[in-house]
Amino acid sequence: MKSGDMANLKQIAAELSLSVTTVSRALKEGPEVHPSTVARVKEVAQRVGYVPNHHGRALKTGQTLTLTAVLPMETRDYLCDLAKLPLIEGMTLAARQAGYSLSIYSTTPDDDPVESVRRLLQARSADGLIITRMVSGDPRVKLLLDQRIPFVAFGRTDLDIAYPYVDIDNEQIAYDATRQLMDKGCRRIALQLLVPEDQASAMRLSGYGRAMAEAGIPIDQSLIGHGMFTMESSAAWFDRLLASSDPPTGLACANELGLLGALHALGRRGLAPGRDVHIVARDSTRLARFLPAKIGVHSVDMADVGHKLIEVLESRIANPLGPVATVLLQARFHPAE
Repeated sequence: MKSGDMANLKQIAAELSLSVTTVSRALKEGPEVHPSTVARVKEVAQRVGYVPNHHGRALKTGQTLTLTAVLPMETRDYLCDLAKLPLIEGMTLAARQAGYSLSIYSTTPDDDPVESVRRLLQARSADGLIITRMVSGDPRVKLLLDQRIPFVAFGRTDLDIAYPYVDIDNEQIAYDATRQLMDKGCRRIALQLLVPEDQASAMRLSGYGRAMAEAGIPIDQSLIGHGMFTMESSAAWFDRLLASSDPPTGLACANELGLLGALHALGRRGLAPGRDVHIVARDSTRLARFLPAKIGVHSVDMADVGHKLIEVLESRIANPLGPVATVLLQARFHPAE
């Protein structure tokens, strides 16, 4: 068989004296196929330029071979969606490896999240959905379960119902950040949150509160900031705290844009992180480690999050009645240097 030929499963099977079923399972790395056979099949498939006929499979199964991720814009400000870039990269590569295309359904802050999902369901343009920005009692979960549409949530909600999700342990991140700041001698610790409706913010607040309670430090509500936290809004919020009669000595940042705003506020007042105010930030873009400042960082591999989301969704599509997968990812802490 020449490399320029349009190879198919039957031709590969004939060359290796295997059944078509074995070849098909080997290309999918099925556990029932011996690893040496998988290697032989893949070697021949690569040599002859075999490409799976996803279009033919779609016609037979009625699938679109498209996965859609609903990604709301955080704000209408510059760089507000910076952390989504590695997430999209991870989802795109994982979807491609699984034989799917990934489409991004972007919504504005004014769009109704439930209506956005309804429009996607009516369009029937995807085999499965990824929903994000989970809120308390998120109605999208019940809607998708009722419609029996394969989906996975990036984040959790507080509904007493089983559904597939991939989440980051924001409660533990905030708890660890607060304890790290306490170890630096901080007792006046400010906490950055995003909008209060988000479950991620609720989890961060829970972790912060747990650490403060264990240390016997009463929570000062004036040190807790809610908002979209662009660089500008973060700088303004933290500057107000620094101007108070009893300013914070520690700060747990919600994200890297909030961190940049806080650093700007410190710089304007001639203050230095690690000396005048200790900072621990969550960083999803690896940006913080390149800043010339002493900052503790909880890093999250968002590309890996994207891979996990596609992995769970693909499994749900293949086996909609199977076990409901739930994944809780931990951050890695890098102390201030």
